Amino acid sequence: MTDETTTDGSAARPAPRGWRAAAGAALYGPGGFYRRPEGPAGHFRTSVHASPLFARAVARLLCRVDEALGRPAVLDFVDLGAGRGELVGAVLAALPADVAARVRAYAVEIADRPAGLDERITWLGRLPDAVTGLLFANEWLDNVPVDVAEVDRAGVPRLVLVAQDGSERLGEPVTGAAADWLARWWPLPAEEGLRAEIGLPRDRAWAAAVDRVARGLAVAVDYAHTLDARPPFGTLTGFREGRETAPVPDGSCDITAHVALDACAAAPGGRPYAPSDTPRTPFDAARDPAEMPADAALASAPRTPDTPLDAAQALPGTTHGSPETARELAPARLLTQRAALHALDLTGARPPLALASTDPAAYVRALASAGEAAELTAPGGLGDFGWLLQPVGIPDPLEHRWEPGRPRDPSGR
Repeated sequence: MTDETTTDGSAARPAPRGWRAAAGAALYGPGGFYRRPEGPAGHFRTSVHASPLFARAVARLLCRVDEALGRPAVLDFVDLGAGRGELVGAVLAALPADVAARVRAYAVEIADRPAGLDERITWLGRLPDAVTGLLFANEWLDNVPVDVAEVDRAGVPRLVLVAQDGSERLGEPVTGAAADWLARWWPLPAEEGLRAEIGLPRDRAWAAAVDRVARGLAVAVDYAHTLDARPPFGTLTGFREGRETAPVPDGSCDITAHVALDACAAAPGGRPYAPSDTPRTPFDAARDPAEMPADAALASAPRTPDTPLDAAQALPGTTHGSPETARELAPARLLTQRAALHALDLTGARPPLALASTDPAAYVRALASAGEAAELTAPGGLGDFGWLLQPVGIPDPLEHRWEPGRPRDPSGR
């Protein structure tokens, strides 16, 4: 969408538009938030920044995927929404030498390649065509822009239109595929003021990302909700310089909303995700399948203000394609970050007190590490993040039983 001009030729602010278009321009357009030199870490903190233990756990997961693939000559690791490459660099550093030597590492990000990045990392503005290994998207889906719906006084969900200064008004009723998505994944009672974020672009983006995985595992990590616990007024918000702020689509702040990960889980092939062995949270409950519209998404071409991370041409061979090209996928699985990291041997357990007497320095290091692990797995915090796992042609690496003597993590334990 191009800005209008005034009679004197100066740029005018765009007319109010849906949140998806407004946020797309504000985040990914010229001068957009994600093109700024300080990067996302200058404004908010993710698990990647909280502790190096997170990258080590991801490296451990990559080693399990490697085992499940039979230790291929080339093992792909794709960091989707890579920020400034912090995660992919730390994962490479944590891998055993024999695995690292076979890894082809990609960072997928709209910003320019940062100076000093490990030369082994290929920096891309789009996903690679085919991935054999691990595709990992940490806090990416929440920044795929979505439209917002609000129920009017007649009980009708309408699109929320937003001006560049953040002021809002209601637009036309929600119709078509967006209305179908709301009815299936976020039904709104006829009560004025209730809101929902229409997650269809995220479903399509995730389906397209999974389609790039020839064999291996796709993982999305994000703050999320499920059908039985949708927030009644939505979650759209902004972040600037480490503080939550009102979302204003002028490029000055991050604009984000929690992810309906259960809907994303069903998008590749319209299949339900699998329940966990030990249901404890909404992320461990199975859902019914949903038929999603027959198109794909994500940046199969370089992104522009009109084609941010969630927009692209249809991709050949997707699960949303013709019967000749569609493929069967195992059910996806949702679990909390706490459960996922525990399965990757990161528990936050305190070291034995006896270690303080025999090796005080080691005890202090182990205690600090336990504190960092506790933050990554904390209830009410990072531990409640959702992990969406989609295996492609391999068993689920967090459920697979490992043979004795085979390495389970980068340290060889």
